[in-house]
Amino acid sequence: MKIVVARLALLALVLAAWELLPRHQIVNPLLLPPLGDVLGMLGELLQRPQVHLAIGVTAAEVVVAFVIAVPLGAALGVLIAENEYLGDVFKPVLFYVFSIPKSIFLPMFILVFGISFAQKVAYAAFTTTFVVMLSAAAAVESVKQDYLLVARSYGATRTQILLRVYVPSMMPLLLEALRISMIFNFTAVMIAEMYASRAGIGHLIAGWGENFQMRQLFAGVILLAAVAILFNETVRTLEARCSTWRT
Repeated sequence: MKIVVARLALLALVLAAWELLPRHQIVNPLLLPPLGDVLGMLGELLQRPQVHLAIGVTAAEVVVAFVIAVPLGAALGVLIAENEYLGDVFKPVLFYVFSIPKSIFLPMFILVFGISFAQKVAYAAFTTTFVVMLSAAAAVESVKQDYLLVARSYGATRTQILLRVYVPSMMPLLLEALRISMIFNFTAVMIAEMYASRAGIGHLIAGWGENFQMRQLFAGVILLAAVAILFNETVRTLEARCSTWRT
C-alpha cells in the first residue's frame, strides 16, 4: 500500500510540475505547454476523423506485425533450444544481430517494399522476431530437467510433454516475452512511420514536431503512452496469475 501511495504521489508531483512550471513561465511554454492545454488538445484531436484514421492504420500495422512475429519467433526459438547443434550454430549469430540497432535496416525495407503498409509491418515483424526467438529459447532452457525425466518415465508422449510440462513451466516467461516484444513491435512501427510514411499516428506526430506544434505533439505522446501502459498492465496481470504455475 505504501508503494502505491508513493507512486501516486510521484505521479501527482510530476503532473503538477508539468502544469505549473510552464503556466508561470518558469519553463518556456512554447517548448513545454501546460498539461491542461495538452489534455484539451488531446480531447480535440480525438474528435478529428484524420486522427481516427491514423490510429486505425497504426493499430492494424502493430497487430499484423505482432501476429506474424510471435508464432514465427516462438517456433524458431523452441527449435534452436531443443536442437543442440542448431543452438551452437545460430545462437552466437542471433546475439550478434540482436545487438545491432535495427533502425539501420529500415532503409533496406523501404527499398524493397516502398513506403507502404507492408514496409512497416515487415520491419516491425523483423525487429520483434529476434526478441521472441531469444525469449522462447530462454523459456525452453528454464524448464527443469526433473520434470521432463518424470514425464518420460511415466511414458508421456511428446505432445503430452509439450502441453503439460513445457507450456505451464514456460508460460510466465513467455508472457513476459510477449510484453517486451510488444514494446519492441510498437516502437518499430513508430520509427517506420516517423521515418517514411504517408499515414499513421507516428506520421502525424513527426509532422507536428517538424512544424513545432508542441501541444499536438505532447497530446500524441500521451495517447501512445496510455495505449502502451494499458497493454503492459494487462499482460502483467496475466503474468502474475500464471506465475503460480512455476514451482
